[in-house]
Amino acid sequence: MTTLNPIFVRQIKELGIEENNRLADTLTGTAPSVSIRFNKRKNKCADSELVTSEAVHWLSDSGFYLDERPAFTFIPQMHQGLFYVQDASSMFIAHVIKQLVSPGNPVKYLDACAAPGGKTTAAIDALPDGSLITANEYDFRRASILAENVIKWGYPGTIVSRGDTRKFRKLRDEFDIIAADVPCSGEGMFRKDEEAVNQWSPNLVNECAERQKEIIDNIWHSLRAGGYFIYSTCTFNRQENEDMVNHILAEYDAQSVEIIINPDWGIVKSPLLPEGVFGYRFIPGRIRGEGLFMAVFKKAGEYTPKKEKESKKKVKTKSDAICTEVANRIVNPGNYELIGTKEKITAFPVAYSNDLKRLAQHLDIIHYGIPLATVKGKDFIPEQALACSTEINRKSFPSIDVNRDSALQYLRREAITLPEDTPKGYVLITYCNIPLGFVKNIGNRANNLYPEQWRILKKI
Repeated sequence: MTTLNPIFVRQIKELGIEENNRLADTLTGTAPSVSIRFNKRKNKCADSELVTSEAVHWLSDSGFYLDERPAFTFIPQMHQGLFYVQDASSMFIAHVIKQLVSPGNPVKYLDACAAPGGKTTAAIDALPDGSLITANEYDFRRASILAENVIKWGYPGTIVSRGDTRKFRKLRDEFDIIAADVPCSGEGMFRKDEEAVNQWSPNLVNECAERQKEIIDNIWHSLRAGGYFIYSTCTFNRQENEDMVNHILAEYDAQSVEIIINPDWGIVKSPLLPEGVFGYRFIPGRIRGEGLFMAVFKKAGEYTPKKEKESKKKVKTKSDAICTEVANRIVNPGNYELIGTKEKITAFPVAYSNDLKRLAQHLDIIHYGIPLATVKGKDFIPEQALACSTEINRKSFPSIDVNRDSALQYLRREAITLPEDTPKGYVLITYCNIPLGFVKNIGNRANNLYPEQWRILKKI
């Protein structure tokens, strides 16, 4: 049984945020819920092992609870980017974003502390089509996981960067919306993470609060006038939540934004903030999810759009004929600029070409757009990101649909058997008629092209 630090127990009781002080008992005596969020831009697979029981109140069109936790690793649909395993409380960001944007009006969005990618992919689904999403992560290992999850989600207008948020200080007035799910003391994850319980201390809370102030200061000037800042933590204490809200309002040209919620959802409007200032607490026991705090701010001033020079599409590859062949691997190739290097050809939305160039001057970008092909001599090997993309032109490759066992073999990067009449060359492997990845059929065998670093290592 989990034993909570007595100082933590006393502090949450002093907050008065939960009737009868049940929170400590909930954290030590109950199990966390299991929930998933479906990808709204991809079709669901009919042959699904997922048994959903109830919709998440604040994301009822795509967020659902599961009564039991399956072995997600062995469900091919997760690797296809058809769903994401995410705590229901964290899905609230999609509800928030929908209230901040207008349908049909794309925006530029930054997720400043993005790994592993749950809130980023939720934002992608909530934002208008044509929006540009930049996701940044400080930790290099976690940044790789973030890039993988963003790629699997399949939305083309994405940039993934890694490094300290100080790099954003030189990018002024760049984003319409910035979200920062800041590193915190993790009290809201106590039911899921024993290490978070063991690491907790008042000193950790103090350290996190100082780091949060630094992150906010690093990114605030990247938010344009009239833009929105979404601040969140997965912790309960006042220092990292309400005190931080008051800090933002005191230090920056910001105003608090109220988010419309249904009282029946169990979300608590923080009673610890002044009249007219809003923060939202998710308290296990009151809601079916883990601990979360979220507050939204609007930056003062009137937005004046930047005058961008029209980007001229340039393709830096060996042959126009080859470029055309590679470009035709996606639908609507005219909407994209092909960016070629010696190693790779990538398609990026032409509407944001200048944004990419500007961000690349300051950020360490590890993924952008739709990587189409790796260049190897005269060969153009299709990228896994293309298979994951919602923009893939299925007509550009022969395809073979496989059963679940073969899909798992493929995801382990093992050899799979193709029908005898399969054409030689690059073949798209599908499961439930949804792209899974590529093989190269050379006649007597098929070379599995699934990324080595993504392969399933566990055994059933």
